Amino acid sequence: MGRRRAIVVVAVVVALAVVAGAAVVGVRWWRDGQRSELERAASYAPGDAQRLSWTDWAAVRDEVGARLDGSSSGEQVQDFLDRGYERDLTSASALVQSAPVLQTRFGFSPGTADWELFSQSDAGAVVILQMPDDTDFGDLADRLEGNGFTRPAAGAEDGEVWLGGDQLLPSLGADLTPELQFVALDSGRHLVLTSDRADYLSQTVADLGEGDLPEGVDDVVAASGDPLSASVYDGPYACGALAMGQADDSDQAEADQLVEDAGGVDPLTGFAMSVQPGGQVRVAMGFENDDQARRNADSRAALASGPAPGQGGDFSDRFAVDSTTAEGRVVRLVLTPRRGTYVLSDLSTGPVLFATC
Repeated sequence: MGRRRAIVVVAVVVALAVVAGAAVVGVRWWRDGQRSELERAASYAPGDAQRLSWTDWAAVRDEVGARLDGSSSGEQVQDFLDRGYERDLTSASALVQSAPVLQTRFGFSPGTADWELFSQSDAGAVVILQMPDDTDFGDLADRLEGNGFTRPAAGAEDGEVWLGGDQLLPSLGADLTPELQFVALDSGRHLVLTSDRADYLSQTVADLGEGDLPEGVDDVVAASGDPLSASVYDGPYACGALAMGQADDSDQAEADQLVEDAGGVDPLTGFAMSVQPGGQVRVAMGFENDDQARRNADSRAALASGPAPGQGGDFSDRFAVDSTTAEGRVVRLVLTPRRGTYVLSDLSTGPVLFATC
């Protein structure tokens, strides 16, 4: 009788463990289903990333009415990019200049990729492309070999680095970015990864999906929704790249006074500027706590509505501030660009007064 009880207890414990494991998997599946494409892409970025540049190529193609596939010509892809440029939807990409050659010789390009994430840090840079589910990765491998890339050793695992180098690229076509010198194919995740450094690319592939971005970056990525194009910075990078210290002395003096008049600002923990479907621009700024976010909602809105020292003129010449909200540690500005302006490409580098630290 005692033995039967023991068997029953063991069976119950095993059953509970199975249920608990299934629950964990279910929670992870649910969380993944709630994430935006940008959040999913950012989860692949190296943990040392300081700057993320995002382009949702599938959505951009839909936005401009482009119908492209693997058989489309380089000229057709260039026409698509020209239309995207007019809508300020291509400035975040690292591959625009290389796109026609990529389309004709490599088998992947902005004309066929689902999305692109360009991650940069002091240690290195990597381009990550999500390809459609029906992509033939065997064909991509054959194209790389035909282009002169050195195939990984026989039996190498998926994701091993193909070696090209700076001597190979000029032989394949003009204007190819150095970020295409080394390539990794991850057929399991339908990813193509490229970099100008083989070691950095290899480490990125080895750690794929395991790096943790700074909390402030996660905050502003989540607040950016599902943008067509976006620039995302960690706090230190934002406070340097967008700093008024890049402006001349008179502009810096004017900026100091404007910040004081607006009530002051606190340092950023993360910054994102993105073009949303329909053309609005969303700015997300992360702070250390809720109180800082509430204070900065007012000051940042005031700064974004006034003069633009270092840029010239007023911000109101470039966009209208439709709304400003503080939710948790994040301030979000919703901007409507004026006709003929390029808010993301113009203001994703400094000096930008409303993003000053």
